Amino acid sequence: MAATPATRSLSAALCWQLLLTLTILIFACDACKKVILHVPSKLDTEQFVGRVNLKECFKSANLIHSSDPDFQILEDGSVYTTNAILLSSEKRNFTISLSNTENQEEKKILVLLEHQTKVLKQSDSKETVLRRAKRRWAPIPCSMMENYLGPFPLFLEQVESDTAQNYTIYYSIRGPGVDQEPLNLFYIERDTGKLYCSRRVDREQYESFEIVALAITPDGYTPEQPLPLIIKVEDENDNPPIFTETTYIFTIAEHSRVGSTVGQVCAVDRDEPGTLHTLLKYSILQQLPASPSLFFMHPSTGVITTTSSQLDRELVDKYQLQIKVQDMNGQSFGLYTTATCIIQIEDVNDNLPTFTRTSYVTSVEENKVDVEILRVSVEDKDLFNTSNWRANYTILKGNENGNFKIVTDPKTNEGILCVVKLLNYEERQQLTLQIGVVNEAPYFRETTSRSAMSTAIVTVNVKDQDEGPECTPPVQTVRIQESAPLGTKTNGYKAYDPETKSSSGIRYKKLSDPKGWVTVDDYTGSITTFRSLDREAESIKNGIYNVTILASDKGGKTCTGTLGIILEDVNDNGPLILKQTLVICKTVMSSAELVAFDPDDPINGPPFSFSLEGDSDSNVHTMWRLTKINDTAARLLYQNDPPFGPYTVPVRVTDKHGLSQVTSLNVVICDCVTENDCTFRVVPRTGDAEVKLGKWAILAIFLGIALLFCILFTLVCGASRAAKTREAALPEDLAQQNLIVSNTEAPGDDKVCYGNGFTSNTVGSLGQGICGTVGSGVKNGGQETIEMVKEGHQTLESCQGAVHHHTLESCKGGGQRTLDPCRGGHVEMDNCRSSHAEWRNFTQPRLGEKVQLCNQGDNHKHTQDYILTYNYEGKGSMAGSVGCCSDQREEDGLEFLDHLEPKFRTLAEVCIKR
Repeated sequence: MAATPATRSLSAALCWQLLLTLTILIFACDACKKVILHVPSKLDTEQFVGRVNLKECFKSANLIHSSDPDFQILEDGSVYTTNAILLSSEKRNFTISLSNTENQEEKKILVLLEHQTKVLKQSDSKETVLRRAKRRWAPIPCSMMENYLGPFPLFLEQVESDTAQNYTIYYSIRGPGVDQEPLNLFYIERDTGKLYCSRRVDREQYESFEIVALAITPDGYTPEQPLPLIIKVEDENDNPPIFTETTYIFTIAEHSRVGSTVGQVCAVDRDEPGTLHTLLKYSILQQLPASPSLFFMHPSTGVITTTSSQLDRELVDKYQLQIKVQDMNGQSFGLYTTATCIIQIEDVNDNLPTFTRTSYVTSVEENKVDVEILRVSVEDKDLFNTSNWRANYTILKGNENGNFKIVTDPKTNEGILCVVKLLNYEERQQLTLQIGVVNEAPYFRETTSRSAMSTAIVTVNVKDQDEGPECTPPVQTVRIQESAPLGTKTNGYKAYDPETKSSSGIRYKKLSDPKGWVTVDDYTGSITTFRSLDREAESIKNGIYNVTILASDKGGKTCTGTLGIILEDVNDNGPLILKQTLVICKTVMSSAELVAFDPDDPINGPPFSFSLEGDSDSNVHTMWRLTKINDTAARLLYQNDPPFGPYTVPVRVTDKHGLSQVTSLNVVICDCVTENDCTFRVVPRTGDAEVKLGKWAILAIFLGIALLFCILFTLVCGASRAAKTREAALPEDLAQQNLIVSNTEAPGDDKVCYGNGFTSNTVGSLGQGICGTVGSGVKNGGQETIEMVKEGHQTLESCQGAVHHHTLESCKGGGQRTLDPCRGGHVEMDNCRSSHAEWRNFTQPRLGEKVQLCNQGDNHKHTQDYILTYNYEGKGSMAGSVGCCSDQREEDGLEFLDHLEPKFRTLAEVCIKR
């Protein structure tokens, strides 16, 4: 697609900057000779003319100068007008001077301005110029200036398809700025392909537009592919740089070195990056206070540094800078903004605290402690209430005994001198102190501690006062024999007047005398025994008895001391054996160890000697003997294999001075393994004068009686059951093959007599038993229940059959009663004088009384092993009761044999059959 002549004439005025730039690039090869710039006939103020390549001419130039004041040359070679210019002729020139001030080297470039009225053609001079080529249907570069003021519409470019020679072509566009935001910014003439812009554009909002051009025939045929068109919006320096903050606040320490960084400021510019429009330059416009100038701002980075080390917070604590940032690299026509920078000077400890006075005089009474006696003040120019200002006081000399202390008042920064240890006027009447002061923070300059410290002298005068008596030392001792007679007098506690160093005029009083053993003389303090002294008393420790004494002078002032009475020991206690009950387990041991103790002092104690005591009638010497183990212990051994039981063995223990004491030992020889077992297994020896039954022995007797009753009725029941079974199921010769109770070895005696006169008869006839019931009474066929002690209960049921019924009649008067026999047997009960109910009424209270006695110890308190009562638990077991007559309704009581497991069934068959 090619542009028409009319199109070229319209676009020339708008794209002149592009042509000038290309022209500069073409003529740049003649650097340092001349440069031709093609310009319009009229140039406005601060209008861009063109760019000259300065680096190719002189790389090290640091000074640029134009010979024509109407033109200004920037560092990158850009040429701008400083005034409005109207070219009267077609040519105008000026010279650009490039120089290096260091080596005085200089070069010049001739710039020729030509007013182009027509398109130049290539000439014989071989000067190359721009020449417009025919446009094809391809991406066409195009640009427009932002913020263009008109007139509108603004012609941008013309697109043309080569197929227009053969077809009628209609042109159209689409994309951003057409049918997308911003809408209707661009449009194209359908028939000519001329592209126009309808209004101004802001580059900071839209940097470029990429639209698509279409070529279509009237019948809808598309002979060309869609053509992408990029319209670039050329930047205009319409945005000034803006600081990121309106006010910057920085801090730097006073006396900082030259070149110390204070802070950095920053600005942003919305114009196109990489151009002069965004090339920023920073500077300081003003400093308050103005003199001296202390800060420098780097023009490119915005970093603020110090130019002097004379920053002093005590003179000026804050500086204010007016700063500026300007684009176009700081050129006068560049846009700029300003901001405020506040620099605060940080305090350092560059001022030492100094005392307001060099000497002080104060006074204090003796014996005063924790009292304030002086306040000292200092001056410090550093920042108030900081570590550079706060003072630390110390006592340098004169406080070797630690009588004084100096601290800082946090509110006033004063030093408070206090007395912390008692002063004695009699020892010293005046003291001289040297005090010093420094800050909490170290001094910022390197100095010795002495040179960085202010000092002052304090004179302390000690005032005398009546101090009262002194109890020195606080604990004093005297010695008295514990056997000393009543009224024995000895020295006591002595107090002194610190001023006269004597005890005259001091009165004494007893404050504490726990046992009231002594009296104290009011004037001398001496003590007199009032009661017998005993070194072995309970409250005496280490043989010292303490008495507290109060001493007072004429003025009523007092002091307190302790008098320790050392009780000298007398051999007045014989050694004794502490453990007086010994157990010898005969099965594992044959002796017991005896340990003696003497409450007297060890000088009157061991070694001890042990010996047996006893007259000629006693057998102590034949049964026992003693062997010594060490100075305080001996071993007691038995002889001649004595029987189990308790023995009394008197043993005499004698100390090394011959004082002795007899201890009667209770020695128990027991059938046990440990001593704890012996309390349950002691058996009284035969022949003792007195034999006592223990509670368990009484219980065993009653349980034996109960067991006899069980055996009695077991035999009766067994005989009855055997007869009944023999009649019902077994032959005559197998009458004795029943399963019977086998926990008795003999039928027992025929009669058992009790101590209370009650007689119980055993009943039996030809191996047959009587089935009766022992219980609390006779009810409903003779079944009764007796509550047994520690064994639960047992029932003996009547043997009932189809024709046999037996009843236990009441035994009254001494007559003879007969029970009907089971299976025809005849059994008599002789001498039955009481009924069962009477027997129970007689025995129950006595049995309960005996059990109660069994259940009490020697101190009549209940022991832990109570005799408990168990009640009847009921029936329901498939095997029935373990008794022989467990159920009177059973025929033979052997039905459970049918349900035995296989290993028990064989045993049952052996018991039933032969």
